[in-house]
Amino acid sequence: MASNRPAPEGPSAYDLDDRGAFQGPGDADNTNDGPWEEWNPTEDSIRSVRGKHRVAKQRGGGLARSSTVLGVGVIAAVGAGGMATAEGRPAVPISMPDVGGMADDLADKLPDAESLPGVGDLISDSDSGTDSTAAATSATDGAVQDVSGPLTQASGTDSGAGAGEALRSRILQQADAQQGAAESEAREAAEHAAFQKAETEAATHQKSAEKAAAAKKAAEMEAKREAEEAARRKAEAARLAKLAKNFIAPVSSYTLTASFGQAGDRWAADHTGQDFAAPTGTPVKAVHSGTITQAGWAGSYGYRIVVTLDDGTELWFCHLSSMVKTSGKINTGDVIGRVGATGNVTGPHLHLEVRPDAGDPIDPMPWLRDHGINV
Repeated sequence: MASNRPAPEGPSAYDLDDRGAFQGPGDADNTNDGPWEEWNPTEDSIRSVRGKHRVAKQRGGGLARSSTVLGVGVIAAVGAGGMATAEGRPAVPISMPDVGGMADDLADKLPDAESLPGVGDLISDSDSGTDSTAAATSATDGAVQDVSGPLTQASGTDSGAGAGEALRSRILQQADAQQGAAESEAREAAEHAAFQKAETEAATHQKSAEKAAAAKKAAEMEAKREAEEAARRKAEAARLAKLAKNFIAPVSSYTLTASFGQAGDRWAADHTGQDFAAPTGTPVKAVHSGTITQAGWAGSYGYRIVVTLDDGTELWFCHLSSMVKTSGKINTGDVIGRVGATGNVTGPHLHLEVRPDAGDPIDPMPWLRDHGINV
């Protein structure tokens, strides 16, 4: 392909001297030292240009890579008054500008690798400057390689290594973050389990403490109740002991026979008192101090003595064989009569009735026990 610039006009055969050299501006007379012949420069006849130019061989079978190469090829192919092909002719050495210096200038103008989209994120901050400079230099060197050799790809290794290291670092960071999250979750789960266990143990301990407190309270209440009961029994015993000094059994030796409420054909109704069987003539004593309000024959009761206590309770002593006292005040233990079999009886015994407030009779046995008399 031709460049956009017009190819330089090549010298004609008339401008060459007989040695094939260009005629300079001082050779106005156009005199030649020898016969004219066509000049074909070769690698052996042309010395390499030093300095800012270097000689490179043209690749066989291809066109030149710059406008300069194209221009030189055109000049070399100029024939006598027209364009000729270079086919069949030996390779012509060409002169190229030194791109080494251009590479240095170009490297300073290349952008940093960190500013390139999609590349800066893969390069760590510590290696970004070095890797980008190396990549730019490598890219420049690869671009200005000799046309006869392949391009060098030095930047790919460094940038690939940097990107791989950055990717490895990111993967390790993600793995560390995931491991930290897993450890944190496991730690939170363990703390939650420990909290639940402690809460359960605390609830169990609290329930045990409440049960123990309830048991202790129940024991204290039971102990208190027992103490109160013991105190009550003690007080009752003291009371009965005191009453025992004032209440005695009506007879000293006896056998309990017919009891209160017992039915029988000998009574118009159920039995109204307690019978103490004893031999005839056994002394009958005053159960408690009081006043004799009645004494005499009482029909089916035989001889009867009625003693009225200070609280109004009447005590009937019935079926007596004889009456020792028939009136007046009496004290506890005074003999007031003797056991007999008078009235409606089948044998000698004392029939005792207890009538509170001079009313209907009650069972004498509980009344006697309540007053300290153990019968």
